[in-house]
Amino acid sequence: MTYLNSWQKHPPIRAISLILLGVILLNGCVTTKRTSYLQEHKKSPYTGEYVPPEDYLIRPNDNIYLNVATPDPRISAMFNAMGQMSGDVGFDEASAHIYSYPVEIDGTVELPYIGVLHVAGMTLPETKELIETSLSDYVNDATVTVKLVNNNVTVLGEVAAPGVYPLYKERLNVFQALALAGDIDTYGDRYEVSIIRQGEEGSIVKKIDMTDKNIIDSEFYYIMPNDVVYVKPMKGKFFAVESMPWTLIFTAITTFILLENYISPPQ
Repeated sequence: MTYLNSWQKHPPIRAISLILLGVILLNGCVTTKRTSYLQEHKKSPYTGEYVPPEDYLIRPNDNIYLNVATPDPRISAMFNAMGQMSGDVGFDEASAHIYSYPVEIDGTVELPYIGVLHVAGMTLPETKELIETSLSDYVNDATVTVKLVNNNVTVLGEVAAPGVYPLYKERLNVFQALALAGDIDTYGDRYEVSIIRQGEEGSIVKKIDMTDKNIIDSEFYYIMPNDVVYVKPMKGKFFAVESMPWTLIFTAITTFILLENYISPPQ
């Protein structure tokens, strides 16, 4: 008895085979409509009016890097953490607490010789101006550099390379953040990408549609330091062709047919 004859004479096997074939046809392909960015949507939740990006406000548990440059290296060394003399220094989580100053829970930061300053709720330029004013008692020709050390974005979910990535530019948009992680996978849901952002009253979760071209006018189009971007899988990804163990499934069906023929040989 051939495989075809067995398939025809066993309705359960035939039904299972047809179901599997239907799953492949329905879920095996993802249309370009579901994967293309910046499409024209007739009904868009975005107003189409440009929303300027907000400036990051320093908050408790941040770490700020301070560099003071003066004509006299000895005076500069008085204020620079661990003798750091360059503002173009990269940081990782291990060195952040060594080469930077932590912002305490009450929003203050303690700087050498200057003392305690309240910086929470201030932008980096405002903090720079405050420190320069405080330094005027010691030196008049100082150049101050203030940077945020914990300046990262975390990308999770259906992307090629999930992880934590440093933000090397001031204005990074959500597309550039996803590009750092290798873009969204084929089965990532571009209709509902979540951005988790820390606000004054706790975490805010905003869901954005990456396929809508009007997203560029959203207040969440630009990434803020310490944002988390999460891409959830599409519905039905479990049955996707590339993720299902089809070889194992068809091997099991073939084995069942052979056993059926061996136990109940044709008459």
